[in-house]
Amino acid sequence: MTQVGTNASAKTVSVLSGPAGVAANVAALAVNLNVTTGPPAAPQVLAQNVAPDIAERSGSAQYPIIQVYCGKLQNLLREKSRTFSGTVEMIAEVRISQDRLDGLEVLLQLYVEAVTAALDQTRGDWESGMFYTGGYEVSYTPVKHGGRNFLQTAKVAFVLDVSL
Repeated sequence: MTQVGTNASAKTVSVLSGPAGVAANVAALAVNLNVTTGPPAAPQVLAQNVAPDIAERSGSAQYPIIQVYCGKLQNLLREKSRTFSGTVEMIAEVRISQDRLDGLEVLLQLYVEAVTAALDQTRGDWESGMFYTGGYEVSYTPVKHGGRNFLQTAKVAFVLDVSL
């Protein structure tokens, strides 16, 4: 059963970094939202769950970054003949950092909007026994010291139906 979370994370990374993914949505959304902080950078999308301070100490933090990980597995045994038939809660954690406080939250909201747009565009069968029915929950954290000086994160949580 440990492979369920790993496979779901890998599939989510491919969806968010694919042709209809976050990078494709960021530029269009920047124009629509009148974001004037310069051209938004393509985010790094990784399958890992690492605290920001640890990522910075290891030298692997490059902003903007979207870290994808499995938050919770629930085997509901909906299909008795399957090994796993239930839900997988996935989390896409968006982290934005810059040297100025001005515009940080607007930029974070832009990337969150790009993540949710990518999810909306890929609603349905994700293959390999995974199905995204839609819906998500976004939670924001306050700005704190970190990254390039200021760091803010948002978590986009959504549920995949999985049958293996």
